[in-house]
Amino acid sequence: MSDVDFEEALKEAGIPITEATLKTAWEKEMTDQGSKLSNTSAFSPFWRLVSALVTKPVLWLIRFVIETVLPNFFVKTAEDAWLDMLAWAVDVERKAATKARGELLFTRGSAAGTLEVPAGTRVQSAAINGHVYELKTTLPGVFADGQAQLAIPVEAIEAGSGFNLAPGYYAILPVPVPGIVQVVNTENWLIEPGDDAEHNDQLRLRTRNQFSAVNQYHTDAVYRAMIASFPGVRLDGVYFEHGAPRGPGSANALVLFEAGVPAAEYLERINAYIRDGGNHGHGDDMLVMVMPETLHSITLTLWPRPNLNAEQRTRLQLEVEQFIRAAFRESTASDYQPTLTFPQSRFSFSRLGEELHEQFPRIESLYFDNTDIISDLNIPRIESLEVLLDA
Repeated sequence: MSDVDFEEALKEAGIPITEATLKTAWEKEMTDQGSKLSNTSAFSPFWRLVSALVTKPVLWLIRFVIETVLPNFFVKTAEDAWLDMLAWAVDVERKAATKARGELLFTRGSAAGTLEVPAGTRVQSAAINGHVYELKTTLPGVFADGQAQLAIPVEAIEAGSGFNLAPGYYAILPVPVPGIVQVVNTENWLIEPGDDAEHNDQLRLRTRNQFSAVNQYHTDAVYRAMIASFPGVRLDGVYFEHGAPRGPGSANALVLFEAGVPAAEYLERINAYIRDGGNHGHGDDMLVMVMPETLHSITLTLWPRPNLNAEQRTRLQLEVEQFIRAAFRESTASDYQPTLTFPQSRFSFSRLGEELHEQFPRIESLYFDNTDIISDLNIPRIESLEVLLDA
């Protein structure tokens, strides 16, 4: 977390922090005070008493100061409740965990008659690294006579960003609903993204940003602080496009969302807060937009180790596909830890290959047909992904 050595800082300040240096300090103080005691050996009953009653408690306090008090005095090294207090001092509060909300598209086999999908109907994703994400309908969905498809509002069963999956991931009814033949999350299915309780690293970023934001001018830091106060928006996921894209005084804020991109209504809420709520500078024309996407077709040829059976080969193929999709932000990095795509950067397929070898020892060899992706103010997404197993 930090390269600051608080123990060394105390040493350089001349503060005794070990039993030996404390003993030397006690001896010097006794001499300075004119003490006549001369037996200061380890077997001295007096020094054993001093060590038990004074030295050990002082060492406890010194360790507490080094490991807890000093690190939590500074935004760079503070954690948890200590960091909350430092953030509060600059009018920033840790964002709470929220549940993902959106709509799923239900399709029935016959359009004749009416059909109700009960509230509380659960829909699951396929297992992603062993974790299954689940949503439930929040209202009954009633198909009218002749209606084959219906969008029904849903909510995640738990709070967290892991539920913000890309389109197509939610497609399993653990308990079949009579008459329903398909359910899926489509493009822009998210109405409001779920979010984890804000991590210390993200709260540090917003706290640091606040020092730049506390001024009378609407700088990038001011807009970044306002936009990042919304659930699902990370401070380091807000990019700015200057150069007056809509004329003098105009700029765009491009937001990079983790995994699923929320529906347009969510961006409208953020824009309403800034533009209609008067939270912008005089003459400013700030428009918040989703980070533009570039779509890519990815093909990987995979050579598994020869001792794998058919089931193990199929499982490896599926897990490799999920890993690649995680790198392209279709699921959160809490499931896998690949290097993610970013705007204004190079996405290296050779690095992705190294990470696949490290994550899956059963891979003998692999080959990507793709070359590196160079991003501008946009984010690479997957248009199609093919993982081919070779003998």
